[in-house]
Amino acid sequence: MAIIEFVATGSDQARRRWLAGSAACLTLAMSSISPARAEAAAPTPAAGAGSPAARIESLARAGCDAIAARVDALPGNTPVLLRSYDSRRGQGAPALSPIRTAAFTYDNALAVVALLACHRQPEAERIGEALRLAAVNDTRLRDAYRAGPVEGDKPLPNGWWDARQKHWVDAAHQYAGAYQDGTSCGNIAWTALALLALHDATGEVRWRDAAVHLADWVVVHAADPHGAAGFYGGVESFLLVPRQAAWKSTEHNIDLAAMFEWLQRISAPGNDWNAQARNARDFVAAQWDAASGHFWTGTEGDGATPLRSPSALDVQLWAQLLPEAPKTWRRALAWVERMHAVEGGFDFTDVRDGIWTEGTAQAALTYRWTGDEAKADVLLALVARQTSSGGFLYATPKPRITALYSYYYHRPCLAATAWAVIAASNRNPYLPKP
Repeated sequence: MAIIEFVATGSDQARRRWLAGSAACLTLAMSSISPARAEAAAPTPAAGAGSPAARIESLARAGCDAIAARVDALPGNTPVLLRSYDSRRGQGAPALSPIRTAAFTYDNALAVVALLACHRQPEAERIGEALRLAAVNDTRLRDAYRAGPVEGDKPLPNGWWDARQKHWVDAAHQYAGAYQDGTSCGNIAWTALALLALHDATGEVRWRDAAVHLADWVVVHAADPHGAAGFYGGVESFLLVPRQAAWKSTEHNIDLAAMFEWLQRISAPGNDWNAQARNARDFVAAQWDAASGHFWTGTEGDGATPLRSPSALDVQLWAQLLPEAPKTWRRALAWVERMHAVEGGFDFTDVRDGIWTEGTAQAALTYRWTGDEAKADVLLALVARQTSSGGFLYATPKPRITALYSYYYHRPCLAATAWAVIAASNRNPYLPKP
């Protein structure tokens, strides 16, 4: 069944779909559209030559230049959000209206972290300022905004021109835009982490204060009122009818633990950040299944029953990046090698129908942080081969692969590119710069 059908019915399966949270490179409401024939991804010049260190450096530089060029293409010093996707040919905007001008907050937060990792602070600050304006001036941080320069006090909601009906359509009024108008706690956490990285780089309190504002929203709007561990998924928005998510995501709570711990580390004003971090960490720990050696994806719609299928790659990997992650959690690496490995890389789910470029880069970073540079080198070489003619990396070399309740497509993607830069730079996004 297509994701558009899940959203239209408002079924529990639709609500579970939001567990994906961080939507990077995820084409919404597209699973009923036949993907175009996949093009061969152009390798980077150094993909097959030189030492592993040289190839990794080349990957970081090429990805960084591609992201920075998109920022620099917009003159002046105005805040800007970057479009999340290019067309399948590798350049220009995609033809599909809901994503033609979509700038997903998660993707842009990753771009900030990547640009800081490769010493492009001016470009990072322009994206960061757009995210900061969204954080402090919108009623809640949306999962997507309209790409381009931000000229008012906050980014505009995404929308598109309906050529058939000859009128402008706001994403919030369409089933295809239901995710874009939502507020996922994982995306809030990643935005806050990007802002905290800017605070770490500049010392300017405006970045810290915006991160505190986002963290406070999570505590007020997503904490379990019954005192159970963990935070709910955020706000789902179906045709301008927002409602609180009733499920909890392991990935979201990993991100939130990192966010709260960073705020505690810098003695940020306001909440008891240590207590909030423990709340998120306790939920993550409760989702660890010792028998199988991996994490459940989260909960069902009751906020308590473990969601045992499908398996999600990012959950297994990101937990390893948390400061002082229990060593026993590293058993999850054996799980992903057994259940997610495909064609020399990794798939998002245990369906194993193709390489997920973003997740393969995440795995490379995780191996680097757990001391296995050899495996990381192999994965980063594979990631480098996914580069499109426009510089962004394809989400997958396949025409289509399975994600949580939807699909990733063979389309150049900002988040995949940013994760490649982050991994090649060996930058843990959950921690200040060493």
